Parts: sequence; C-alpha cells; structure tokens
Amino acid sequence: MTTPYVRAQRALGILKEAVYETIVDGSEKGLTNAEIGRMLGIYMGHKGHEGHISRTILSLLEEDGMVRQDKVTKRWIVRKNQMGDR
Repeated sequence: MTTPYVRAQRALGILKEAVYETIVDGSEKGLTNAEIGRMLGIYMGHKGHEGHISRTILSLLEEDGMVRQDKVTKRWIVRKNQMGDR
C-alpha cells in the first residue's frame, strides 16, 4: 500500500511528463500556458484564475531546466541545453 504522499508525487511526475511531451510535440514556435493546459484538459482553476495547474507544472519544469519561456512571445519551449541556456 502506497502512502498519499507517494501517490501525489507519482501523479506530479506523470503531469510533468505530459506537459513536457506536449511541448516537445508542439509547434517549433512553442506553446502558451493556455494552449498546453487546454490540450491536456488541465486549464482550470477558480473563477478568474484559470491556468494555474498547467502554469505550476511549467514552473516546475523550468526549475528542473527542462523548458523555458520566451520573454517576448510568452511561449514555452524545450531548453536546447538541458543544463540551461546560459
């Protein structure tokens, strides 16, 4: 029997994989948070704050050095260098 913590971490890992794969398979120009969230059916939140689930996952992937957001277009793209784009 797994604990709620372990199940939550497993689910978070699955969400991160799904978001990352969506970006990889998406447009070469990248995808917006709204596009990613809607494609995965996770663009939800409370009224006026939709998109928090996908945005949180994107932030986690960004912290992991997997994706980055273009500052001009606000589109999310895969980092070319997995150690960062410095």
